[in-house]
Amino acid sequence: MSAGERAQAAVVAAVRAELDGDVSAVFDAPPVRSAMPYALVEEPVLADWSTKDAPGRAGRVSVLVHDSGERPARLRALAARIETAVAAMPSALGDGWRIAALTLTRSRIVKQRDGHWTALIEHRVAMLRSAD
Repeated sequence: MSAGERAQAAVVAAVRAELDGDVSAVFDAPPVRSAMPYALVEEPVLADWSTKDAPGRAGRVSVLVHDSGERPARLRALAARIETAVAAMPSALGDGWRIAALTLTRSRIVKQRDGHWTALIEHRVAMLRSAD
Protein backbone atom coordinates (compact mmCIF):
# COMPACT_ATOMS: atom_id res chain seq x y z
CA MET A 1 0.00 0.00 0.00
CA SER A 2 1.10 3.53 -0.72
CA ALA A 3 1.48 6.17 1.97
CA GLY A 4 -1.79 7.77 0.85
CA GLU A 5 -3.66 4.47 1.04
CA ARG A 6 -2.23 3.82 4.52
CA ALA A 7 -3.26 7.27 5.75
CA GLN A 8 -6.76 7.01 4.27
CA ALA A 9 -7.27 3.50 5.70
CA ALA A 10 -6.19 4.68 9.16
CA VAL A 11 -8.61 7.61 9.08
CA VAL A 12 -11.45 5.38 7.81
CA ALA A 13 -10.80 2.93 10.68
CA ALA A 14 -10.68 5.73 13.27
CA VAL A 15 -13.91 7.33 12.01
CA ARG A 16 -15.71 3.97 11.78
CA ALA A 17 -14.69 3.05 15.33
CA GLU A 18 -15.85 6.42 16.68
CA LEU A 19 -19.12 6.75 14.78
CA ASP A 20 -20.21 3.11 14.70
CA GLY A 21 -24.00 3.08 14.86
CA ASP A 22 -24.31 6.88 14.62
CA VAL A 23 -23.85 7.13 10.83
CA SER A 24 -25.18 4.86 8.11
CA ALA A 25 -21.66 4.21 6.74
CA VAL A 26 -18.10 5.48 6.40
CA PHE A 27 -16.87 5.42 2.81
CA ASP A 28 -13.41 5.70 1.23
CA ALA A 29 -14.89 6.73 -2.14
CA PRO A 30 -18.02 8.71 -2.99
CA PRO A 31 -21.05 6.45 -2.59
CA VAL A 32 -23.63 5.96 -5.33
CA ARG A 33 -26.29 6.43 -2.65
CA SER A 34 -26.50 6.26 1.11
CA ALA A 35 -28.83 7.12 3.93
CA MET A 36 -27.82 10.17 5.95
CA PRO A 37 -25.82 10.84 7.93
CA TYR A 38 -22.76 9.27 6.30
CA ALA A 39 -19.05 10.03 6.25
CA LEU A 40 -16.62 10.11 3.33
CA VAL A 41 -12.85 10.00 3.87
CA GLU A 42 -11.41 11.58 0.73
CA GLU A 43 -8.20 10.54 -0.98
CA PRO A 44 -5.30 12.32 0.75
CA VAL A 45 -3.47 15.04 -1.17
CA LEU A 46 0.21 14.35 -0.50
CA ALA A 47 3.59 15.64 -1.61
CA ASP A 48 7.15 14.49 -1.03
CA TRP A 49 8.43 15.10 2.50
CA SER A 50 11.46 12.81 2.40
CA THR A 51 14.61 13.28 4.43
CA LYS A 52 18.06 12.23 3.29
CA ASP A 53 17.63 8.85 4.99
CA ALA A 54 13.84 8.21 4.99
CA PRO A 55 11.03 8.49 2.46
CA GLY A 56 8.25 10.79 3.56
CA ARG A 57 4.94 12.31 2.51
CA ALA A 58 3.08 15.35 3.78
CA GLY A 59 -0.29 16.78 2.89
CA ARG A 60 -3.93 16.85 3.86
CA VAL A 61 -6.61 14.29 4.55
CA SER A 62 -10.26 15.32 4.69
CA VAL A 63 -13.42 13.81 6.09
CA LEU A 64 -16.79 14.98 4.79
CA VAL A 65 -19.94 14.21 6.76
CA HIS A 66 -23.29 14.62 5.02
CA ASP A 67 -26.49 15.03 7.01
CA SER A 68 -30.00 16.28 6.58
CA GLY A 69 -32.18 18.36 8.83
CA GLU A 70 -33.39 21.83 9.52
CA ARG A 71 -30.33 22.63 11.66
CA PRO A 72 -26.85 21.08 11.78
CA ALA A 73 -26.84 20.28 15.53
CA ARG A 74 -26.22 16.53 15.04
CA LEU A 75 -23.59 17.29 12.40
CA ARG A 76 -21.67 19.57 14.78
CA ALA A 77 -21.47 16.77 17.33
CA LEU A 78 -20.33 14.24 14.70
CA ALA A 79 -17.65 16.62 13.40
CA ALA A 80 -16.29 17.19 16.91
CA ARG A 81 -16.09 13.44 17.49
CA ILE A 82 -14.24 12.95 14.19
CA GLU A 83 -11.69 15.62 15.14
CA THR A 84 -11.02 13.78 18.40
CA ALA A 85 -10.87 10.33 16.79
CA VAL A 86 -8.42 11.35 14.07
CA ALA A 87 -6.20 13.16 16.57
CA ALA A 88 -6.06 9.98 18.69
CA MET A 89 -5.04 7.65 15.82
CA PRO A 90 -1.99 5.47 16.49
CA SER A 91 1.12 6.75 14.74
CA ALA A 92 2.03 3.36 13.21
CA LEU A 93 0.28 2.97 9.85
CA GLY A 94 1.85 -0.30 8.76
CA ASP A 95 4.42 -1.22 6.10
CA GLY A 96 6.97 0.96 7.92
CA TRP A 97 4.93 4.17 7.61
CA ARG A 98 4.30 6.24 10.73
CA ILE A 99 2.71 9.60 11.41
CA ALA A 100 5.30 12.20 12.38
CA ALA A 101 2.82 15.09 12.73
CA LEU A 102 -0.96 15.40 12.62
CA THR A 103 -2.71 18.76 13.01
CA LEU A 104 -6.28 19.93 12.50
CA THR A 105 -6.20 22.59 9.77
CA ARG A 106 -9.88 23.41 9.43
CA SER A 107 -13.38 22.33 10.30
CA ARG A 108 -16.51 23.90 8.90
CA ILE A 109 -20.17 23.21 8.23
CA VAL A 110 -21.88 24.38 5.07
CA LYS A 111 -25.52 24.27 4.02
CA GLN A 112 -25.63 22.68 0.56
CA ARG A 113 -29.34 23.00 -0.19
CA ASP A 114 -32.63 22.82 1.68
CA GLY A 115 -32.17 20.35 4.49
CA HIS A 116 -28.72 19.11 3.40
CA TRP A 117 -25.58 20.00 5.37
CA THR A 118 -21.93 19.02 4.92
CA ALA A 119 -19.17 19.15 7.51
CA LEU A 120 -15.53 19.26 6.40
CA ILE A 121 -12.85 18.16 8.84
CA GLU A 122 -9.35 18.51 7.40
CA HIS A 123 -6.03 17.50 8.96
CA ARG A 124 -2.48 18.15 7.87
CA VAL A 125 -0.42 14.96 8.09
CA ALA A 126 3.29 14.26 7.75
CA MET A 127 4.53 10.67 7.47
CA LEU A 128 7.90 8.98 7.37
CA ARG A 129 8.79 5.42 6.37
CA SER A 130 11.39 3.56 8.35
CA ALA A 131 13.77 1.08 6.76
CA ASP A 132 12.66 -1.69 9.15
